[in-house]
Amino acid sequence: MAKEWPFQIKIEPLKEEWFKKAWERLDNLTKPKGSLGRLEELAAQMVAIFETPYPKINKKLSFVFAGDHGVTEEGVSAFPKEVTAQMIYNFLRGGAGINVLARFSGAEVKVVDVGVDCKFENIPELIDKKVCFGTRNFAKEQALTREEALRCIEVGYELAKEAISEGYNLIGIGDMGIGNTTPSSAITAVITGRPVEEVTGRGTGINDHFFQRKIEVIKKAIALHKPNPEDPIDVLSKVGGAEIGACAGVVLACAERRVPVVMDGFITGAGVLIAYKINPLVKNYVIASHRSMERGHQAQLEYMGLSPLLDLNLRLGEGTGAALAMLLIEASLKIYHEMATFDSAGVSKNLH
Repeated sequence: MAKEWPFQIKIEPLKEEWFKKAWERLDNLTKPKGSLGRLEELAAQMVAIFETPYPKINKKLSFVFAGDHGVTEEGVSAFPKEVTAQMIYNFLRGGAGINVLARFSGAEVKVVDVGVDCKFENIPELIDKKVCFGTRNFAKEQALTREEALRCIEVGYELAKEAISEGYNLIGIGDMGIGNTTPSSAITAVITGRPVEEVTGRGTGINDHFFQRKIEVIKKAIALHKPNPEDPIDVLSKVGGAEIGACAGVVLACAERRVPVVMDGFITGAGVLIAYKINPLVKNYVIASHRSMERGHQAQLEYMGLSPLLDLNLRLGEGTGAALAMLLIEASLKIYHEMATFDSAGVSKNLH
């Protein structure tokens, strides 16, 4: 891996000609112009991403990247870090929220250990890409070395590249990691420039005392490490997380290979922020599935100019919102492909 490997990725902007072709068809379907709102916009985006007049989703995949966080030593989470490993077994048994919603949306789930603080026995269903046994406590030292941060991004990049070569052309990103709203808040504050208080939420439901503690820990870490907002690898290494880096890698690979990538909530949003700072063109290939209850998520969306499809008060993570959004993406293409045109239906264009 090159020292500054992510910056070598070439991402093309979406071409206006493909949007024009898409809207020519959408505006000729048997409905008032624009009456299907975001569904029409999604369909046009799919046409422009795939650069084909009739795009089709072949296979769908949800990645769940898992990692632990040394900063949990500071009492920022309601759950102990052992829950991360326990939840991995739940994912592999098919019993978690993401498993249920991915089955419903027809997506396969792949669970990836990027940085869980647990030595798993040989489990064929678990993709072992461990970079570290949890990040270091960034209240005292930086979370990852720069090299580790790059390796985490590479994990997501290589897995997504491999999945795309296997025919997956709609990919969702999800996360699992006790304490990971803390690095996500830190990343969001640094990159967006918003105050820590504005982008920090209660995660799994901590009380007022621990919430104030969480804000103080993040402020202390940013003051200690001084992450450079214009250097996303610096931010990821100093106050980030392994699973967040892997999410960024998936976004970069999908954008490079013209495959739509569906962002989940706040944690994956931190990964998308990292990818966006590496190359802002990734935003054209990202679908924001929903608006998370975590208040920092809105800051992420606004910073990148992304508009979420759903607002359901979700805050589970795992990729659950992304799995739901996949259904809407496919619905948009159903409309685009199957709805009659005015000419084919013999309907007057003078709809009111």
